[in-house]
Amino acid sequence: MSKPHLDAHQRKAQRREAVMRVAVPAVIILAILVGWEMMVRVNEIPHYIIPAPSLIWRTLLDNWATLWPALWFTVKLTLLALLAAVVGGVLLAIAFALFRWVEIGFFPIAVVLQVTPIIAIAPLILIYVSNTTAALLLCAWIVAFFPILSNTVIGLKSADSNLRDLFQLYKATPWQRFRYLLVPSALPYFMAGLKIAGGLALIGAVVAEFTAGTAGRETGLASRILESSFRTEIPMMFAALFLVSALGVVIFLVFAVLSKMVLGHWHESEMRREQ
Repeated sequence: MSKPHLDAHQRKAQRREAVMRVAVPAVIILAILVGWEMMVRVNEIPHYIIPAPSLIWRTLLDNWATLWPALWFTVKLTLLALLAAVVGGVLLAIAFALFRWVEIGFFPIAVVLQVTPIIAIAPLILIYVSNTTAALLLCAWIVAFFPILSNTVIGLKSADSNLRDLFQLYKATPWQRFRYLLVPSALPYFMAGLKIAGGLALIGAVVAEFTAGTAGRETGLASRILESSFRTEIPMMFAALFLVSALGVVIFLVFAVLSKMVLGHWHESEMRREQ
């Protein structure tokens, strides 16, 4: 087969794969929603037990003025926690990779923060940090911090030993080794950690707000869920839960696209292959 025909075949296969990646999940989700709607209607299940998807959607639209500020608060809290986790995790990972004594001294502390359930330490944080928003941010940061740190450390240490010897042979400066060897080696691991940390930052923010039990205007979706549970407004609970899940999916998709953009042209994990 000639090269133009081969390229055309590859592009066609890539388009078909892209359509399938969107169409197949969409069909499955649509089938689940239709089955859910029919189950509720056929069995006449009361809305205070399981609301139908159509009722959840109407509730979401009718209460958008209330849900939008809560959604925006959760988005800000999640992104700020993730930004702090990225900055702190990357800087500490670099220190771990360059200075052995820093890793020996501080890595056990990072592990302790990771393995301790956030719901167990959130009440203490809320006691010692007077500002509630800052306390929620700290809780979300703790959850998102470790994946960034751990993955980046592994990536920095995964540089090919032969390339390390080559850089040493050509008398590369420490900055050149870091810029041209360690960073490309760590980038795929960092992007994987970022996709994990994005979801964990959202989970940390929601769990922390559940623990705080805050109420009022400057609160997130978790507070809307709590308020709805106290009032037995089950459709409202499902509407807020839908926004939390949708936000998590959007965060993952954004970082997946970012990973494709950063790694797609040179790293095996994101390069397209002909099936």
